[in-house]
Amino acid sequence: MDDEKHSSNLRIQAVSSNKNRRQMCWQAIYLLIIFSASVRFAGNIVGGTGIEDLIDESKSLVLLVDTINSSSDPAVQASLMRGMLSGLEGRRNIPPPAGWPDLSERLAASDDRSVRELSVQLSQIFGDQSAMQKSLETLSDQSADASARRHALRSLLSLRSQDASSLLESLLDDPDFQIEAIRGYAVVENPTAPSVLLGRYQQMDSDQKRAVIETLATRQRYAQELLAAIQTEKVSRDDIPVHVARALKDILGSRFTAVYGEVKSIGADREKQIAKYRAMLTPSALAKADASRGRAVFERTCGACHLLYGDGGVVGPDLTGSNRANLDYILLNSVDPSYDVPDGYKMVTVLTIDGRLINGVVAGEDDTKLVLKTAQQPRVVITKEDIEERKLSDKSIMPDGQLDQMKSQEVIDLIKYLQTSQQVELAK
Repeated sequence: MDDEKHSSNLRIQAVSSNKNRRQMCWQAIYLLIIFSASVRFAGNIVGGTGIEDLIDESKSLVLLVDTINSSSDPAVQASLMRGMLSGLEGRRNIPPPAGWPDLSERLAASDDRSVRELSVQLSQIFGDQSAMQKSLETLSDQSADASARRHALRSLLSLRSQDASSLLESLLDDPDFQIEAIRGYAVVENPTAPSVLLGRYQQMDSDQKRAVIETLATRQRYAQELLAAIQTEKVSRDDIPVHVARALKDILGSRFTAVYGEVKSIGADREKQIAKYRAMLTPSALAKADASRGRAVFERTCGACHLLYGDGGVVGPDLTGSNRANLDYILLNSVDPSYDVPDGYKMVTVLTIDGRLINGVVAGEDDTKLVLKTAQQPRVVITKEDIEERKLSDKSIMPDGQLDQMKSQEVIDLIKYLQTSQQVELAK
């Protein structure tokens, strides 16, 4: 009889525990919705509506801290902190909400690794120097987990850490971090970046070289050094993609075109260019073409921005459902991508207060931040207080003259691949 009573009590406790957990989860979801609203509508609350106190970022943060503190479930704690990080993405030096210093000490002792790492990231955003130092130690520790080091690097760079920037040169020797380290020099200005990157340039592979070129085209001081390297043929003119040439012209003006030449604009010459490629892309030439080789060309030249059959980038439109069987459609959009640009794909140029130039298309925006998709990164978060100038262009982010950079057979193979109706094997 006692065993049955004990078993019954255990079932009641289990039901009660599950009920409490469900209530906590619903409360967490509710609080994250309120916090998201407080970030999205900050500064746009109509006085006297009675919702000012509800949709208030600082008060929402305090509620979230209280809820995390009252939970002993690592999954709930981690979910709430991920929501906080999402809402505060790109921002720095936010005053810590009441209760956070004590809570962060408790979370730092958690058995759950995700809880520990997320609490450190939040503490950094709240200006905690000890949390910054902890991330620097993780980044410097070559025996630490690569994922943890990568999180530390991204977090530190987003907070404009000069100490993290000073570690980038050593990370160039680590195969897991080479590309990310190169691009890190764009986020935080470092006077040694041009000499470090150009000094290693000849030993780099094609992906690394492209990352160097794109990084050095983000800041005036960098761009001047890149121009000097082009002038002395340390960097080949052919290594400069058209979209980078466009950015360098924006930064350096006539100094760039005096060395590089004019950045070609296709618009006025559109019909002549289309006729040239139509003559090249005859039915017999396409019949002999290799779609597998064309896929390799696509991945090298188009895949950073466009999806096709589920592979590729998300900066430009997904080409899978487009009118690819129509040669004229392909040629018009390849030869003159700015001929008819939907608003969602017009290029936005942002100059930050610390001199960084970023070109991309808008992926999202609220009252505190602008999110761009660029050819290099699918998500670049810029806080609005860091924006000095913002311009909307009538041009597509896809540069003119892409086909001109290819050999004739590469163009034919690429068009063959674009006209396929299903995915093909990638050429080896």
